[in-house]
Amino acid sequence: MTVRAEVTVRNTSAQDLPGVIDLTRQVYPATPPWTADQLESHLRVFPDGQFVAVDPDSGLVVGMAASLVVRWDDYDIGMGWRDFTDHGLFTNHDPERGRTLYGAEVMVRPEIQGRGVGRLLYGSRRALVERLGLRRIRAGARLRGYAAHAPALSADEYVVRVARGELRDPTLSFQLRHSFHVLAVVEGYLRNDPESLGWAAVIEWLNPALSSPEDQPAGDPRFSGPAAPR
Repeated sequence: MTVRAEVTVRNTSAQDLPGVIDLTRQVYPATPPWTADQLESHLRVFPDGQFVAVDPDSGLVVGMAASLVVRWDDYDIGMGWRDFTDHGLFTNHDPERGRTLYGAEVMVRPEIQGRGVGRLLYGSRRALVERLGLRRIRAGARLRGYAAHAPALSADEYVVRVARGELRDPTLSFQLRHSFHVLAVVEGYLRNDPESLGWAAVIEWLNPALSSPEDQPAGDPRFSGPAAPR
């Protein structure tokens, strides 16, 4: 497939949903895709938080990002994806009290990963946070490369080595290069995910216009380190 470098990133529309479902099948062939009910719910509760990257020539959806606003104090940092997203429906979206954009999903078609589509989607999220005056983005970064290292490393040790640049994780290394930092490592974030074995790193990006000293992370200093090489 040939896709132009100049993809268009815009808010998701109802017409994009079949393309998003197909994209999910390409990225996660072993797991059920997003359902039409879930994606329609996203558009009802928070249309501004949903983005697609589209090839301008073919109209093919080549990437997507889905998010909602939460009041972080309502959750425990060790909770799973289903808790933070109300089983993928986003009906817990709380724009009145919430100051945190929760990144529920980012996907890029496998054959064009590494060509800047993810960077554009993350940029759209950051612009949304700044426009809405939110304090931060938080998300669970599933540790896609962990299964191969699990016999030798605990999940914490794996994240430490990724943060130091000693190992590369397909998801977390990218996020660390884009100004996220790790707050914690949690078990059972995604059930039945063979790549991560259910483990994820809780990550955060702070809105520089609003962050203050008390917003700075007080997490384990082992997770600080240079971003992993590309």
